[in-house]
Amino acid sequence: MANVGVIGAGSWGTALSVLLDDNGHQVTIWSIDLEEVKMLNEQREHAKKLPGVKLSDKMVITGNLQEAIEGKDFLVLAVPSPFTRATAKKMCPYVAEGQKIVDVAKGIEESTLKTLSQQIEEEIPQADVAVLSGPSHAEEVGRKLPTTCVIGAKTKKTAEYLQKAFISPVFRVYISPDILGIELGGSLKNVIALAAGMADGLGYGDNTKAALITRGIAEIARLGMKMGGKLETFTGLTGIGDLIVTCASVHSRNRKAGYLMGQGKSMQEAMDEVQMVVEGVYSAKAAARLAEKYDVSMPIVTAVNQILFEGKKARDAVNELMLRESKNEHASLPWPDEV
Repeated sequence: MANVGVIGAGSWGTALSVLLDDNGHQVTIWSIDLEEVKMLNEQREHAKKLPGVKLSDKMVITGNLQEAIEGKDFLVLAVPSPFTRATAKKMCPYVAEGQKIVDVAKGIEESTLKTLSQQIEEEIPQADVAVLSGPSHAEEVGRKLPTTCVIGAKTKKTAEYLQKAFISPVFRVYISPDILGIELGGSLKNVIALAAGMADGLGYGDNTKAALITRGIAEIARLGMKMGGKLETFTGLTGIGDLIVTCASVHSRNRKAGYLMGQGKSMQEAMDEVQMVVEGVYSAKAAARLAEKYDVSMPIVTAVNQILFEGKKARDAVNELMLRESKNEHASLPWPDEV
């Protein structure tokens, strides 16, 4: 049994807390919102973000960050990606040398183009930072529906320790050394999911969504491999797997925000209606800047940025994508008559 601190009491932090509690660990959940702490302590349920998922009486819910960190065998950092750096900075004084931190959010910092693990390492240099990602909606994990994820870590020892802590009959965990690929897949798929949602909002069909998913993973893999990620990662759970679930699921906040924009709402109106952080919006500019920095063609990412920040109509962006210059699907494949 491990003593675990979960930093962040949103839907994903709460769902993972329940999973870890079910696995026999002692869990302490921290929230910056004292009203949320009071509500969770009194109701033992996050009625707004994860209704129907009960917190056991032995789980501790606190607004004291030091209490949630000190003496814990490992920490789960589950705050939305725009708040990762600021939260890590607050955590640093209480984190012990070599203490394990598993980041479970997905995003890229627009100003620095850093992944979340890179931000955490900058703010908490003494920590042993890992990541957990994959096709995993909090609503389904909280309901104990079968789910599979990947843990990325710098050492196999850390990865196997965390794998053992998280794995259960309903939560299968693989391990990987490709932290960068895992984080890029998890972040960039949110941008593609916005596009998939827009297509749904416009009334387009399964053919359109399949095209966006397939060409979306091609864009993600092109950039990810240029940055040092591995092809196997982008064809696995945190690449194509996470992309499929985020583009297709009713639980996906990115798809829902895109759907609302496809129906004519502004970016801000869509985000207000979703009422949770739409991480694809925050990652879109970073993705476009990375594409430019590494000289990688990412037409879907470019189109999403034009819709979000330049006032382009979603329908016009789709038409332009369809009418782009004709190309080979895989330029690296030779034609027999040209060999």
